[in-house]
Amino acid sequence: MTALDQRTPGALTALADAFAALTDTLADEFDVVEFLDMVAARCVELLDVTAAGVLLVDRNGASDVTGASDRFVRPLELRYRKGPARDASLAGAAVHCPDLRNAPWPRFAAAAVAAGYSAVHAVPMRLRGEVIGGLSLFTSAPGALDEERLALAQALARTATTGILAQRAIHHSETVIQQLQTALDSRVLIEQAKGVLAERLHIPVADAFTVLRNHARNTSQRLQDIATTVVDSATDPTASTI
Repeated sequence: MTALDQRTPGALTALADAFAALTDTLADEFDVVEFLDMVAARCVELLDVTAAGVLLVDRNGASDVTGASDRFVRPLELRYRKGPARDASLAGAAVHCPDLRNAPWPRFAAAAVAAGYSAVHAVPMRLRGEVIGGLSLFTSAPGALDEERLALAQALARTATTGILAQRAIHHSETVIQQLQTALDSRVLIEQAKGVLAERLHIPVADAFTVLRNHARNTSQRLQDIATTVVDSATDPTASTI
């Protein structure tokens, strides 16, 4: 019986808690594997399936990272190049296999049956036009999933995708800001070094930059490191200079 079937306050609370957890990805200690394991566990809890797995893929379709509700699912998702989650990811659409004995992925199916599963259904981890992986739902008995469970599975997958993409966007933004700050700091340091050299050598500032750049090339050092040496030498007589 799923949370959709029960319609009780407790079931609705579990459903609300699940969706809240799937969007809570902006914490500093966020761990993507733990998050995907939680996604899989919530699917088992809410959808009345035997097990669940999440496969994230990179832009080339290669396996990136997985989450699983039990110890059997994770190797299934990682070991085989063909399977339901990967197909759902590549197609951007749901994949259904109500009987693993007739699956289009023989090696995956054999391993899944050996682990005790009889059917699998997968939905894409998708938000608008971006697909980042697939969510697989395993059952111990053959058969199809009803439309309500499939709709809820897709909603859970979409919400988890939103959380992951938000976390990636924040990480990318922080990286860009850090890169811009580093570039700005480097630019300021180089300008200071140009001023020091121009005054010391009695040359134009433009020529001072040429001196800095040529010395960096001739000594295979970074321009920023040379600039640091020059600026330090202006206040510390013992510091080396060019």
